Amino acid sequence: MMCLAGLAGRSTSRHWITLLIGLLVLAPATLLAEPWQRHTIDDSSRGADGIRLADANGDGRLDIATGWEQGGIVRVYLQPAGEKVKQAWPAVTVGRVGSPEDAVLADLDNDGRLDVISCCEGQVRTIFVHWAPAESDRYLDPGAWTTAPLPVTENKQSWMYAVPGQLDGRHGPDLLVGSKGQAATVGWLQSPANPRQLGQWQFHPLYKAGWIMSLVSHDIDRDGDLDVIVSDRKGPSRGVFWLEHPGQERVAGRWLEHRIGGAGLEVMFIDVGLLDGDKHADILVATRNKELLAFFRQAGKEVSWRSEQIPNPFGVPHGKAVLIADIDGDGRADIVHDANTHGDRSRPGVAWLSQDKNGRWQPHDLSGMQGVKFDLLRAVDLDRDGDLDILGCEEADNLGVFWYENPAR
Repeated sequence: MMCLAGLAGRSTSRHWITLLIGLLVLAPATLLAEPWQRHTIDDSSRGADGIRLADANGDGRLDIATGWEQGGIVRVYLQPAGEKVKQAWPAVTVGRVGSPEDAVLADLDNDGRLDVISCCEGQVRTIFVHWAPAESDRYLDPGAWTTAPLPVTENKQSWMYAVPGQLDGRHGPDLLVGSKGQAATVGWLQSPANPRQLGQWQFHPLYKAGWIMSLVSHDIDRDGDLDVIVSDRKGPSRGVFWLEHPGQERVAGRWLEHRIGGAGLEVMFIDVGLLDGDKHADILVATRNKELLAFFRQAGKEVSWRSEQIPNPFGVPHGKAVLIADIDGDGRADIVHDANTHGDRSRPGVAWLSQDKNGRWQPHDLSGMQGVKFDLLRAVDLDRDGDLDILGCEEADNLGVFWYENPAR
């Protein structure tokens, strides 16, 4: 009896070990993987609100512009080389303004140095230009920068976003801009012959908005000019659509509106990329409705879309931003998603999704439980190890501006 009991005990143990191994094999990687390591670029102010990338100093590395909404400052961060990328980056405060919601780099006056444009909401309701210093070796000197408002925007709208681009084929880059709330619009600011004459910039409204989240310049109809893809979060016309550039001769006139999808949903930031592996750019948008929306561009001369709903990773209800990128290096597009968790520490605020052989999206933890209110995401191989790292920022836990190191390699 003793021997039989001992054999039964060992058999039961082997059974449970086998069962445990089976569960571990079948368990999704999300339950086993550690969050990615986070490297802080700057957490010295309050309310980091968005990251926009460009090579500000011509060294071939992408730099960052960020507005700190609660801190009331606008900063540029220059990406350092080598291992220093994992430390705080060299930075300059290019201006101090109220409630900066967005900041973007662009050479507005064509002098070879990237200036910064900031959009302000709150009580300021103005777009500002932060002129870069004439001497390139003073780029990191805050005293060498000058800040001035664009008069045509002063106290007019709660400005949320700006996209530089050549829209009329003349002078310097123009600016596509969007706002929220009372009198909100999508429109564009036309650059004059001398862009430094800020009083000569003209504003052309294109669309009455509720709350603009994203503006993406993209030649949707492939006719050689820049259309704009828009996500409007609020109001009776909310959803995702594109505005058709009418051609340079009629650029100051009407831009036709083409609806894409998401009607009635609270759509947030969008990304444009090759999501399904064909040669047609697709659109991905986060929502505060427990799902992501994917719009797949269909083949053919006419612009048409096939839509798909993808559940938010880990059941996070309020998505914020999305990114199309090959995270695991398998040659197929993955999705990176972040959210406003409203303090829910039971699920990660940043996750990525891979697609299995059956077309199902599998979520993976990226950030862990640190961070509450995330914003724009960008994918760049910052440590030059052959995989894509993730740049981002966070407002509520004051994680600031940072990047997550991809552990894939």
